[in-house]
This record gives sequence, structure tokens and C-alpha cells, in this order.
Amino acid sequence: MREGNATAIQRLDYRAPTYWIATVDLTFDLDPAKTLITSKMAVKRNSAQAHGPLVLVGEELTLLRCLIDGEPVSFRQEGNDLVIDAPDRDFELTLRNTCAPEKNTALSGLYTSGGSFFTQCEAEGFRRITYFLDRPDVMAVYTVTLRADAAKYPVLLSNGNLLEQGTLDGGKHFAKWHDPFPKPSYLFAVVAGDLVAREQRITTRSGKDHLLQVYVRRGDLDKTEHAMNSLIASIVWDEKRFNLPLDLERFMVVGVSDFNMGAMENKGLNIFNTSALLCSPATATDADFQRVEAIVAHEYFHNWTGNRVTCRDWFQLSLKEGLTVFRDREFSMDMAGSASARAVQRIQQVRNLRAIQFPEDAGTMAHPVRPDSYVEINNFYTATVYEKGAEVVGLYQTLLGRDGFAKGMALYFERHDGQAVTCDDFAQAMADANPGSPLSSRLDAFKRWYSQPGTPHVAAQGEYDAEGHTYTLRLSQRNAKGPLPQVIPVRMGLVGPEGQALPLQLQGEIAARGTDTVLILEEAAQAFTFVNVMVPPVPSLLRGFSAPVLLEDGLSDPQLLTLLRFDADAFNRWEAGQRLSLKRLLRAARSGQPLQLDNAYVEAMRAVLRHADLDPAFKAEALKLPDAAYIAEQLEVVDPQAIHAAVEAAWDQLAAALRDDWAWAFDAHQVTGGYSPNAVDAGKRALANLALAMLVRGAVAQGDPVWPGRAYQRVKTASNMTERFGALAALVNAHAELAEPALVHFHALFADDALVIDKWFMLQARTPERGGAVFERAKKLLQHPDFTLKNPNRARSLLVQLCNMNPGAFHRSDAAGYVLWAEQVAAIDAINPQLAGRLARAMDRWSTLAEPYRTAAQEALKRLAERSTLSNDVREIVTKALGA
Repeated sequence: MREGNATAIQRLDYRAPTYWIATVDLTFDLDPAKTLITSKMAVKRNSAQAHGPLVLVGEELTLLRCLIDGEPVSFRQEGNDLVIDAPDRDFELTLRNTCAPEKNTALSGLYTSGGSFFTQCEAEGFRRITYFLDRPDVMAVYTVTLRADAAKYPVLLSNGNLLEQGTLDGGKHFAKWHDPFPKPSYLFAVVAGDLVAREQRITTRSGKDHLLQVYVRRGDLDKTEHAMNSLIASIVWDEKRFNLPLDLERFMVVGVSDFNMGAMENKGLNIFNTSALLCSPATATDADFQRVEAIVAHEYFHNWTGNRVTCRDWFQLSLKEGLTVFRDREFSMDMAGSASARAVQRIQQVRNLRAIQFPEDAGTMAHPVRPDSYVEINNFYTATVYEKGAEVVGLYQTLLGRDGFAKGMALYFERHDGQAVTCDDFAQAMADANPGSPLSSRLDAFKRWYSQPGTPHVAAQGEYDAEGHTYTLRLSQRNAKGPLPQVIPVRMGLVGPEGQALPLQLQGEIAARGTDTVLILEEAAQAFTFVNVMVPPVPSLLRGFSAPVLLEDGLSDPQLLTLLRFDADAFNRWEAGQRLSLKRLLRAARSGQPLQLDNAYVEAMRAVLRHADLDPAFKAEALKLPDAAYIAEQLEVVDPQAIHAAVEAAWDQLAAALRDDWAWAFDAHQVTGGYSPNAVDAGKRALANLALAMLVRGAVAQGDPVWPGRAYQRVKTASNMTERFGALAALVNAHAELAEPALVHFHALFADDALVIDKWFMLQARTPERGGAVFERAKKLLQHPDFTLKNPNRARSLLVQLCNMNPGAFHRSDAAGYVLWAEQVAAIDAINPQLAGRLARAMDRWSTLAEPYRTAAQEALKRLAERSTLSNDVREIVTKALGA
């Protein structure tokens, strides 16, 4: 266990190593209690650095041998460092050490799960396998020999291509793998176990044949078809869109139940959390199918954006993660098909950004997309690096256009294939590939997106001159955490009072530029004047959410209603509805008075629900209220219970006022025939589930047993998990009497399926609080026979959902939520610091809380900080939260 005594690592302190490692020949004698690893490395002297000792790093290893060119060498161990008195030349280093995989509860390095061996080396897990220059700029060619008991571990996998396999004495066997592409140690992988595989041979556009394999434990093979189809679609898309082919003879994907992340892009051997891999209609929802498709694509796309070109240092993490999230988003939107389905994808992306990343940008762990320092790199696998990083990559495409962005990608790979580079290198390639573009002339200012934390606030004010037929739009920006103005593309249009899209002609231009354009806000304040505007317009700003900012445009309810009814941009149509909801929720949260929805708002929501031309998926998103976290971000002082009360009152009133409309929506959007996760059917199910939730909520309030009864029957008889779980959620979230028997039935039906039982825990942890019942149930679930802190999925399904995602239940006036949080963070930290760090983030925004929550939260943080055995992961988060 790494205890919290490390100092911060600074980005500006980067220095290339004194030695490089060109090749690595590893031999594993696999044993759960004591695995023996022999490493032979071709070490190359870096003549650009002054000569000094070779310093390798290792954790929880027992060193048995250290040789240079076959001879013993002087060395010493200083903490986790192995310091070797190396010669001032190239040489071969041989190390032999052991590790204990079955004791590795941190799930970093080599560990066991379900009787099999797995590795997780990102970010710094390889040092738990053998001593190494465990840093991303050290790229080597690996050859790996695995030896193990043939009966227990019939499948032996590593990166690259299989060179040789055979039998050994004593019932053992071996497999030898070689990866021809240089890679950093964080992309190394080993898997050994009793696994089965779905296989598919394909021929790519380039005419080459490849073997695709998805390995899982026995009994899960029937849940891998969607993952295989997603992998094939990803390969086809990447070669077509960016001319990036699959570059290995085979590509392997492996599922494991115990995994800290969603998945890992190890070169040619992706390792997946089973929650991000396994799908069947009976056990996975539409959202699960969509998530699996996106994550399979994400990890495959890393083959180029992360593997072939990787990060020079961990400060450049968004170079691979932000770029690859952008790529998987583009893939998912292309796979969705229709313009409306693409808009729903974008809405879901922004909803997630606002619920998680915006609060992070305003909290104690706020950091730039490219951080300047860290104590524990695991803490910087954040929404800022991933989600905001993807938004920044999207800005390139907005400024350059789709073709210009593709040119930039091509130049990036032409320059840097096989290298470890920086975010600056990516930006330069984009600009150089597009001379004369809006990016090339603003590159230095644009790169402030990488260096400044915080979410920019953009204020907009419009003025219409009826006599001159002009409309002047004044834009300004501010960012409390980043004082310099940023380059903000504002995609926009003007909507007439009857809904017409108005032509856009800026003063000085000889003709209109269409009805949709991009303005570039790059100063603290700018004005844009449009001419030949014949009617008073309503500005439609940040279409498609063209930049990750908070917009303050002061639009009135009638103006927002105009956008909700008529805007040609589907995202802004949704946004108008969200703004109408947000206004009312904020008013109630600030005043502490009971929320009462006005008739105009209710009728606007009814119009959306009944609209003949809107897709069901869009309606389902448009009718959802803003997330509590996003509501809280609009408040200087946050009373979680006031927000919770306002949201619950809004749902209650919408359920009652639109009762007949919800009933129509439920009946009209049933999907008949076989299950398919396609966008059309998924949209119908999403709207039907929302309608059922509203109907059950309204019925419970009225004491009407009909709709709860129908939902209970659906829990028992539904033909797919989306409908079954939607019905269960409707009962549980409404606190219906039938919720308890429905939960019992659901658990009995899926008792042997760990991923479905994770859903069962998650639902109960995220239920809207009522009288403290949800919190008390969550505490009891900690003692449930199926609950364990050792499995990250299970711990996240209960504790992270309760503490990080259910503010109404977590923030209690008696401080019981904070006490539970501190206890569980400490308990998990003793097992798995990375997972504990995720849970610790629940307190990032404690200083904005109203009393008595603020003082109670601070005390809980202080008590946790006083523990002497905290890991670096948790101590860094808690220390920053307390402002130390």
C-alpha cells in the first residue's frame, strides 16, 4: 500500500530519462501465491542526458537477481526505487523478481479474479509486475513467454501476435507472444485463465485478413455478440473516416468482473470490465447496449490515438483520452443514424458534462485539461481530462470543419506515429494542416483551453433596431479560475417570432451566410451586428453546444418558448425546455418556498409530449428535469434538501397535470416484435418508461392501485431488461407498496447474474429520498450477503451512487451521510486506493453547502484527513478539499 507521503509532481519538471529501454523479453511462471517474472531488457544510453545511475521503480515486489550483461552488478533499494550503478553505454539488464497476484486487492499490476490472471498497468501498474522505467515516454518492443498449469489456465494471452505455444513437463504449457510495435509499459497486458472466445475473421478495406476474439468466462459467451458487432463496426468506421486500419494479425478483447475502470486499451489485447462488455436483451438495458458499443469503440480507437501515438508524460493524458472520447462520440452519432438520434446523443453527452464535469471545474479538484501538477495520477482520470478534453477536440472540428479536422489528424500521424508526444504537438498539427484557418491565426490563445481550469461564463445581450433592421449581439466572457480570454466558437442562428430561420448577414458582408453560422468570441467582450433583419429575432446561441461554457443570455419565457417550438437546432430546442425548468427550480430552491408550476410551463411540456413530429427519444430527454448537480452549480449557497424538494415537487405536479397524456404516451409507444437496441425502438422504450414512472408516481399520490399493479406485472413478465427495469424503477422511485415485492422478485430472478444485481443495488441507492428511508436502506444493504467492498462494480453500485449521485439522501442534517462516507472511504482505501479516491470525490463541493451541512461536511473531512494510513489517492483529494 502506498501511503500518503508523496510530493507533487510538476509538469514543468519533465526531463527525458537517462536511459531508454529498446526491447523487453519477459517470462512469467504464473502462480497465484507467488509468480516469478524474469525480465531481460536492452537498455540504451540517452546521450542527451548526463550520465547517472539507472533508477527503476517497483512496488510490492521481491527482487531475486540483478545482472548487467550476465554479471552481478552493484545496486541499492531506496523505498520503491531500484538504483543500479549502470555503465555509460548500452547494455542488457536481467532482473528476476516475484509478486503475489492473489493478494493484490488494488487490482493494479498482476492480480487474480475468479481463478484467472489479469493485469491493469495504466497508469503505474507495471511497476507492480517488475522493476522498470514505468513512464509513458519509454517505448519498447515486448516479447512475452507465459508458463502455467495447463488445466487451470488453458488460455494464455499477451499483446501482439502469437509466435509459439506448446506443452511442458509437470502438466504445464506455454505461449510466446510478440508485439512488433513499440509501446509504453502502461499498455502491457497478460491474461491467463479458463476462458472461452467468440471469434470472427474479417477482411478490412485494405485487403488484410484479421482474427477478432472476445474472451469471457464460461457461461457468458451468449452475451458477447453485441460487443463483437461493435468491434467490427469500429474497425470499419475508423478505416473509412480517418484512414486508420487495424495493424495486427489479431485483436483480442477480454472480460473480467474485478476491474477499476470501464476498460483498458492494451495494444491488441483490450481488457474490459464485464459491465462494459456483456449484453443480452434479458440482462442489459438499451443504455447498456449503447454504453458497450461506445466503450468497445473507444478502446479500439485508442489503437491509434493512444497506442501508435502516445503521451510523453501523464500531464498529456487528455491527448489520448479527450481525443478518443471525441472519436467514440463521432462514431456513436454516426451509428445512431438520423439527425434526431444524433441530437439525442449530443444531449446525453452535455447532460453528463453538466452533471459531473461542471461541478468538478468549480470544485476543489479543479484542474486544466492538461494539469500542471499531481500527487497521484489515478486522481486525474477525471471528467475534465475525458469529457472536457473531448469538448476541446470538438472545438478543433468546429473551427476547421470536418474535412479540415481530418487533414489535421492525417498530419498528426504522419509526424508522430510511434512517438510519445504532447497536446501542443496535436494542436500544431491541426493548425499546420489548415493554414489560413480560424485556428492557425489564434493557436496560442486557443491553447488556453489546455492551461486554464474553470468553466467560462458567456454573457449575451441582443438589441434590435426596428428602423435600421439591424440586430446587434454583444458577447462577453469571464472565468474566475482562468483570467485570460479563451477562443470560444459560438454556433448560432436567429429565429423569427413565427419560427422562421432568418438569414445571417454581418455588417460589412456582401451577402448572407445562410441561417446558421459560427461567431468566434476571443476577446473579453465583442459585438456582432447583423443587417437586413426584418423582424425582431430570438437568438439561438451555442447550437449543438458548440463550446463547453455556461451561457447567460437573459431570454424571457416567451423567447424560450419560441425556441422550444421552432428552433431548427434540436439541441437548442431541448436546451430551451431545460432553461424553462431550471428557472422554476432555482426560484424554489433559492426562496425555500414550495414549488408551484405555472400553467404556461405545464402546457409547454404537454405540447412536447404530444408533438406529432418529434421523435420519442427526443421527447424523453426534453421532458426530463435538469440534474440536481447542475441546479446546484447555479447557486452560490447550496441547500441540497431545498433542491431535492423542488425537483420532487416538479415531478409530482407534472405527473398529476399530464396524467392522461402520460397514459397516451405509454400505450402509444409500446414496441412489439423481437428486441433490437436500434435508436427508434430504444427511443420508444425510453418514452414509455418515463410515462410509466409518471403514471405510477401519480397513482401512488392518489392511492390508485391500477398503475402500480401494471408496473408490477411488467416486472414479472417483460421480455427485455429495459422494460423490466423501467417498471421496477417506477415502483421503487415512487415508494410504492409493491416496490418491496418487486425488488424481491427481481433479485430472485437474477441472483446469479452479478451485473444485474449491481443494477438492483444501484436503483435502491439512487432512489429519491423520502423521510430518510433511502439512506437507512442503503446502510442495511452494506450488510447484504451479496455486497462486498472488494469488487469495484458492487461498491460503486451502492456507495458511489448514494454519496456521489444522490444528494437528497446523502446530505442529511444529522451528518449521518458524512459519517458513513468517511467510514467507507477509509475501509475501501485499505483495499483499493483508486476506488476509494472515486468515493472521496463526493465532498469536492462541500464549501458551497448551506449550514448545517457545511460544518458537518468539513468535520468529516478533517476526521478522515487525520488518519495516518491514507493512500496518496485519498490524501490528495481530502487535502485539496480542505484547502491545505
